[in-house]
Amino acid sequence: MEAKKWILAAAFAAAFFHTSIILAQQASSDIQPAATDSQENNVRAYVELLRVDVKTKKTAIFTEIMQFNDQQAAKFWPIYNEYDIELQKLNDQKLAGIQEYAKNYGNMTDEKADELATLALELENKRNSLKKAYYEKVREQLGGIIAARFLQVENQLLMVIDLQIASSLPIVE
Repeated sequence: MEAKKWILAAAFAAAFFHTSIILAQQASSDIQPAATDSQENNVRAYVELLRVDVKTKKTAIFTEIMQFNDQQAAKFWPIYNEYDIELQKLNDQKLAGIQEYAKNYGNMTDEKADELATLALELENKRNSLKKAYYEKVREQLGGIIAARFLQVENQLLMVIDLQIASSLPIVE
């Protein structure tokens, strides 16, 4: 059973890997000429499709690794769904920051670089605060072990996504 969990986790990480590369490549391809409204609408639609697919895979991996009984699942999933809605809002802001970076890459100023770096740090702090708040909600409802497991799995998945996005974006010149 343990090997099955890790295989599923690896498969999920691979799915995230490919999804995040596509998102990052789209953002870095925007560093070229400015996108038209039609292209931007296509990108938004594509990102939304990827999010739906990733959310489905993320649910599957959480279900497999967390090994909830029916009572635990009934408590966990409403909390997680709230968390995911809030996380998506932060991800939207992160995507907007990446798009702003792409838009300004060719003519980056000290002020714009500072603004974007500050935004990235602010969003990272907000995400950590969000994880802490929902860790506490899960802990209150399901105990410390399940809450720690939730945090561990979530952190691993977010790190994979972050690494892929970061490694796909060009460094500020």
